[in-house]
Amino acid sequence: MQILLLMKVLLAAFSFLFFLTCNTDVGKDFSIKISSKNKKFTQRDTLKFNLTNKKGHVLDSVIFTLDGKMIKSEAPLKSFPLGYHKLVAMIYVAGNVFKLEDQITILSSTTPKLYQYQIINEFPHDKTAYTQGLEFYKDTLYESTGLRGKSSIRKVNFITGEVYKQIPLDKVYFGEGITFLNHKLYQLTWKGNLGFQYDPASFKIERSFSFDKSKEGWGLCNDGQKIYKSDGSHNLWILDPKTQEEVSQIQVMTDKSALKKINELEWVDGKIYANTYQFNKEVGIIIDPLTGTVEGVIDFSGLKEKVAQVPDLNVLNGIAYHPKRKTFFVTGKNWSKMFEVKIFSKE
Repeated sequence: MQILLLMKVLLAAFSFLFFLTCNTDVGKDFSIKISSKNKKFTQRDTLKFNLTNKKGHVLDSVIFTLDGKMIKSEAPLKSFPLGYHKLVAMIYVAGNVFKLEDQITILSSTTPKLYQYQIINEFPHDKTAYTQGLEFYKDTLYESTGLRGKSSIRKVNFITGEVYKQIPLDKVYFGEGITFLNHKLYQLTWKGNLGFQYDPASFKIERSFSFDKSKEGWGLCNDGQKIYKSDGSHNLWILDPKTQEEVSQIQVMTDKSALKKINELEWVDGKIYANTYQFNKEVGIIIDPLTGTVEGVIDFSGLKEKVAQVPDLNVLNGIAYHPKRKTFFVTGKNWSKMFEVKIFSKE
């Protein structure tokens, strides 16, 4: 009797494993075939795809979604934002559910314009300053510097390079971008998952805030209402102005790919000007904050050669706009000069 019972248990277990294996194999019979081989589109395109059913299984139903929104096998992309999007197929077969995932990219349909610069003035800059943030507030230049043990917030005379006021960050933090909103100064840290709110006059820290979704802190700017934050990826995060909570994001795209390593930010006339972290060339970009489209690429080449070629000379970083002078101020990490420039289209 015990042997018979054991045989029944083993048979049931074998049957269950056989059923599970078969159903797992069934899932391998399906795939999503997207019409575009490189899976890249623009908002002007229609996404076309089909479900490949290798063995002709009888389907109960199939549901397709793009970023959680139900779509058909031909879906206009005009209502989807630029960036990466997850395509999912939920396949129902004989009471079982199989999930397939793929990814498409929606690129900008606009080729960025090329911009160049004209030097208006050259000013001295502290060559020991590892510049991470640069911004004018009430006609005074503020600068954030990085590196652990060397990070600081400074108030600077941009003409002479004199530091009016400076406070160091705790040595555990690596200072990053800054911005001013509602008469408060905000500063990011790199991998500390933390930002600080200061009183601009005293540099007293009033509160801190954390990053919930982004991994790092790079650059900051604001439009007078919302704060925009870069994290080294192709994402720009939009922060609540009161809590600095990351409430949404845009993906920064060109007509060819996502643009990563977006660094220091500056808001000017409804556009975001940004440095990109590149060792081989000095480049800035102009971003449409509504769509994430890279509308312009600024060639800053030649500036780095005009500063003292110290051993620790690093990349272009720091872009600030002076609203009265209507010019940009740019510098870099451990650069001995800051340049006042005008930016204009090559076309």
